[in-house]
Amino acid sequence: MYLRFLLNAIFILTVIACKPPSDERLPNIIIIFTDDQGYGDLGTYGAIGYTTPHLDKLAAEGIRFTNFYSAQAVCSASRAGLLTGCYPNRINIYGALMPWSKNGLHENEITIAEMLKQKGYATGIFGKWHLGHHRKFLPLQHGFDEYFGLPYSNDMWPVEFDGQPVDTTHRKSRYPVLRLIEGNEQTDTVATLEDQATLITRYTERAVRFIEKNKDQPFFLYFPHSMPHVPLGASEKFSGKSEQGMYGDVIMEIDWSVGQVLQALEKNGLTGNTLVVYTSDNGPWLNFGNHAGSTGGLREGKGTSFEGGQRVPCIIRWPGRAASGKVISNLAATIDLLPTIAAITGAGLPDHKIDGVNILPLILGEPEADPRDHLYYYYGRNNLEAVRKDNWKLVFPHKHRSYIGHAPGNDGWPGKTHQDSVGLELYNLRRDPGERYDVKDIYPEIVTRLKQLGDQARKDLGDELTGIKGKNRRECGWVE
Repeated sequence: MYLRFLLNAIFILTVIACKPPSDERLPNIIIIFTDDQGYGDLGTYGAIGYTTPHLDKLAAEGIRFTNFYSAQAVCSASRAGLLTGCYPNRINIYGALMPWSKNGLHENEITIAEMLKQKGYATGIFGKWHLGHHRKFLPLQHGFDEYFGLPYSNDMWPVEFDGQPVDTTHRKSRYPVLRLIEGNEQTDTVATLEDQATLITRYTERAVRFIEKNKDQPFFLYFPHSMPHVPLGASEKFSGKSEQGMYGDVIMEIDWSVGQVLQALEKNGLTGNTLVVYTSDNGPWLNFGNHAGSTGGLREGKGTSFEGGQRVPCIIRWPGRAASGKVISNLAATIDLLPTIAAITGAGLPDHKIDGVNILPLILGEPEADPRDHLYYYYGRNNLEAVRKDNWKLVFPHKHRSYIGHAPGNDGWPGKTHQDSVGLELYNLRRDPGERYDVKDIYPEIVTRLKQLGDQARKDLGDELTGIKGKNRRECGWVE
């Protein structure tokens, strides 16, 4: 009893120490968000064949999460969840928006950038947006002061997997030229694989410039890389440098990019007052073979609600305030970043309902902290495919993409996938993170408890698999 009291007292003093006085500058916030990087694709998560020294150092100086989840295992939905703190189906963003899509993030949704503008933050995004390419949906209309990058995925272009332009009979001929946008206007195009190979460096140069420009005021830097989503491209600095080929080259260049950001912080005396988050939008696109990453043994990959699709690496560093060199196994997700940043900065939360929880107690090392009680795995338009509580995951019957049983592609070309189906299944993720052994018949009481959580989700958000509409979903934005 006395020990618990002492630990809690230490935590309270730590929290007080972490709140800056009114005359002290608020902390800078950096979120580095990669695309299709798997759970096993960093040195500290078991990667082999290439090195990630800057990220390994970041983890040694900060926190590494082992049960951290993207909002959904696909591009646009995962970004919507990260920036708004909502399950993406709550705000009606699902799948991957296309260059001909007429929808995007609604103007009434509050992003992390808009929230931090209330506190006087400079805000910038350099990289992939993918929440609507029409002007009304672009970052400058959602709280960002600066934007440079691609409006959607880097494979949405009229170019074949070998880098050759397609003719008018090809299915990819529907795609327009891939645009690079500065602010609200196109300033360049990405037309070749050689152009793709410049993206990591170009984004990084802009991110570093943003840090240096705003070194005297608090800033929020959102840095969503276009890679390692295919098509891959590494600059001459890293091309051919890894044992894992092009994929390893790209991860090494992303690691270099992280090093450049950290170096800019150090150079400008900002390291101690900057919270850095590094995570991925979803798991690897496995059918691309040697141009795809690793799930670290988790089941399936991108585009599925199995662990390989939605569990992602996450590292958080906040020198002198967050714990250092610690591994956290508690449940957490990208939707938790917005309320956590609000707690750190004193920014007001949105008036409407969000789904994220404040994980600052975990970051600060509060004894017995466990803020996230459960997690819903939605996919597709609005399909509740699984729910997790503690180490238990109940998978509901649904059809899903599967990579199993097919030889993967090679050198940028995809292999096959197929549609499979799954019934009601229960997994103990502590003993079986690969979701290979269904134990629902052994633990019927756990099944009942998780079914009740699923029923709560359906009442709130709906579920197309069971035909339930839900009461609390909002609309996305549309253009005429």
